[in-house]
Amino acid sequence: MRAAEIRTPGRPPLAVERAAPEPGPGETLVEVGAAPITPLDLLCASGTSYFGRPSTPYVPGVQGVGTAGGRQVWFSTTAGMAPGDGSMAELATVPVENIVELPERFGDAGLIAVAALGLSAVAAHMALSLRGELAAGEQVLVLGAGGVVGQAAVQLARIAGARRVVAGARSPGARARAEQAGADAVVALDTDDVAELAGRFAAAADGPVDLVLDPLFGAAAAAAARTLRPGGRLVNLGGSAGETCPIDSATLRSRSLRLLGYTNNELTPEQRAAAISVIAEHAMHGRLAVAHESVPLGEVEAAWRRQAAGAATGRIVLTPHPL
Repeated sequence: MRAAEIRTPGRPPLAVERAAPEPGPGETLVEVGAAPITPLDLLCASGTSYFGRPSTPYVPGVQGVGTAGGRQVWFSTTAGMAPGDGSMAELATVPVENIVELPERFGDAGLIAVAALGLSAVAAHMALSLRGELAAGEQVLVLGAGGVVGQAAVQLARIAGARRVVAGARSPGARARAEQAGADAVVALDTDDVAELAGRFAAAADGPVDLVLDPLFGAAAAAAARTLRPGGRLVNLGGSAGETCPIDSATLRSRSLRLLGYTNNELTPEQRAAAISVIAEHAMHGRLAVAHESVPLGEVEAAWRRQAAGAATGRIVLTPHPL
C-alpha cells in the first residue's frame, strides 16, 4: 500500500510503499479516505514534543476519515505519541474504541471537509459549551480566529446563539478567514501592546464580552480579559503566541473573572464521539466549514513543508486514494 513515512524526526515524511497492516485484537481495518496534517502531527514528528522522540520509521497522522466494515467513520490514532502507525496511508489499523461512525453519508468533498475539521472543531465546540458554558444571547470574543480552531469557534458560537462574535487574528490572511467564517467584527492582532489591543476589542464589541475563547495566550489574552464583564470567562486552549500572559491582578480581582483551561485529552471516548457527531452534522448541513485544501498522498513531502511553514491556504488534507 501507499503511505507517508517519517524516517527521521525533524524531517518531512516521504511517500513510500509498505506492506498492508493486519488488525490485531480489538482493532479494525480502515480504508483511509482523508487524513489532515495537524499541528499535533508536526509536533510529534519534530522529535521535540513532550511525548518524546518517536520510534521510526512510522506512518504519521493522529486522525482521519474513511470506511470500516462498509460504514463511513472518523478515527483517531496515537501515531507519534506512542509506537505504531497513523492515518496517512491507504489502510490503517485502529482500535475499535477510537472509531466513530459518522451520522450521515458524505460525498467525497464532505468527507474531506470533516477531516479538515476533526479534533480542532471538537476543541472549539467543547471549549465553548462544556468549559465555557456559552448561553444564547451572549457576546463572544474568539482569538486566533484565522486558524482551524478559531474559524470553527466563530461558527459554532453563532450556531449556539451568540448575539455577537468578535474575532481577533494576526495576519491579513487570517483576518480574511475569520471574516469568511462569519465574525461580526475582526480585530488585527498586529501588536503586543495590551492597552492598544484592549481598546480595539472594546471598539469592536457591543459592550462587555461574556466569553473569550483563546488558543493564543500572550498579550492578546491579557487584552481580551480587560473586555470581560464581571464574572466573565476566558477559556484557554493553547499558547501559540506565548507560554506566559501579562494579565494583571487588578483585572482579575475587580471583575471576579474565571480563567479556565481546556484540552481534548480530558474527554471521555463517549464525549469525543458525541462531539464528532455534532461537528459532522453541522458540516453535512453547511453550517460549519474551515479553509482547507486536499492534496494527493504522493505529494506529502511538499504538503508537509507548506503546512509547517504556514504557507498553505488552510488545513491540508491528504487523500490516499479516491474516496
